[in-house]
Amino acid sequence: MGRTMTVALDGESLTIGRLVDVARNKEHVKVTDEAWKRIENSRRMLEEKIDAHETMYGVTTGIGEFSEVTLTPQQIKEFQKLLIYSHAAGIGGPMQKEIVRGAMCGRINVHSKGNSGGRREVTEYLVEALNHNLTPVVCEKGSVGACGDLAPMSQVALALMGEGEMFVNGKITDSKRALDEIGLKPLELEARDGLAIINGSNVLTALAAIIIHDARKWMKLHDITAAMTLEALMANMKPYDKRIHVLRGFSGAQEVAANLNLITKDSEILFSGKKKVQDAYSMRSTPQVAGALRDSIKFASGQVETELNGVGDNPIFLTNEKEVLTGANFQGTPVALPMEMIGTGLSMVAVISERRMNRLTNPALSVGLPPFLTKKPGMNSGMMLAQYTADALIAETRILSHPAANQSIPAAADQEDFVSMGLTTSQKVKKILDNCYGVLAIEMMAAAQALDIRGKKLGKGTGAAHRVVRKYVDFLEDDRPLYKDNNRMVELLKSDEVIEEVENELGNELN
Repeated sequence: MGRTMTVALDGESLTIGRLVDVARNKEHVKVTDEAWKRIENSRRMLEEKIDAHETMYGVTTGIGEFSEVTLTPQQIKEFQKLLIYSHAAGIGGPMQKEIVRGAMCGRINVHSKGNSGGRREVTEYLVEALNHNLTPVVCEKGSVGACGDLAPMSQVALALMGEGEMFVNGKITDSKRALDEIGLKPLELEARDGLAIINGSNVLTALAAIIIHDARKWMKLHDITAAMTLEALMANMKPYDKRIHVLRGFSGAQEVAANLNLITKDSEILFSGKKKVQDAYSMRSTPQVAGALRDSIKFASGQVETELNGVGDNPIFLTNEKEVLTGANFQGTPVALPMEMIGTGLSMVAVISERRMNRLTNPALSVGLPPFLTKKPGMNSGMMLAQYTADALIAETRILSHPAANQSIPAAADQEDFVSMGLTTSQKVKKILDNCYGVLAIEMMAAAQALDIRGKKLGKGTGAAHRVVRKYVDFLEDDRPLYKDNNRMVELLKSDEVIEEVENELGNELN
């Protein structure tokens, strides 16, 4: 399958989708001609100021608590190398390659704005590494999300310098050898170059972008799963009437309600027989709860895309004014805080998913379904233990929902006395989302079992989803080990097959 696109980076138009294309789908990147001019103009101004012996943080001075230490002209170049050495101080196993690739893509885009002051060669090396699928090995932990993601980005710089390691064809290789194979000598850093690579919240933001991309898909899967459960529970569909949600005004709730109606269209189960006047909250408040998460994702998306196209450096070089401004645009809080909201929201919607699944398995609540969805209760336990698994996942998501963004620990002798902990936030939200896929997989599997037991014509969308589930997981006639089914369901949901089949059946895309 040939490459379909090259992502053009201009400092202004990088979206979450394009970053994922580069990070996960290994699309090539290129820097636009205008962006190269800005990069070169910024560097020219910096060199003029170095020649004039101006004081510039991190260029002619040390950093952090050492910002008052002035460097001699002989020290300026050596300092950048020592900066990378000292800051490559992470710990733990290798970070996922797609996160590192996303961070490199984001860093190139920041350079493209023309305010970073690094040489053109620095950006070129980042581009070449991405386009040749060379991914620096980066430790998972060590960033506090202020002054940027210094420790992980320093390992990116170290790899470009030929002194770290890279993933090549899935194997960890000495980076000097990896660079040599694509015709590059190790990058020699000059003034500002090291800081131009590491100074920004690029790792935490790349991970946030990947999470949001996956959470958007999870939201569609949630609505498909919820629709299957509502159908299996013979729900009263009045709570999903468009007029209810228009009157309140939240777009997320309107989108969920519209999806639920569309997916269950033509259901024989839902639109025959007597209904309760009101169903339980876990059923009828699904649009309000899941819709709130949808609205939160929209807000977080805006914050992440602003950051992807913003200047996160310190100092910032203003070419036209020939000024150097020192500030704190590296602070990860504008991304960390909304990502905390996403983590909490995901855990909430996982809870309501489990509560719906409980109603399927509890004979007192399931409107005539057999206990734990087994036709031979007592001898068989059916899906009893699958609920335990969902509960275990939810307990962990609740623990992980404890905020990291307010957990600042002062660093650098109190020069950096408030930090964002943004990478910690993004990493724990990734774990929450992984758990949420598990919870949803179990609900969908239970709903498919219940729909088979009902034995009536399914809705157009729910029927399509049910058919896909049955390609991978058989009806539970007699007890069997469910761990294989659970894991297979998670793999299925993380693919695009369920969504594609449902949307093909319905003839249009879900919200």
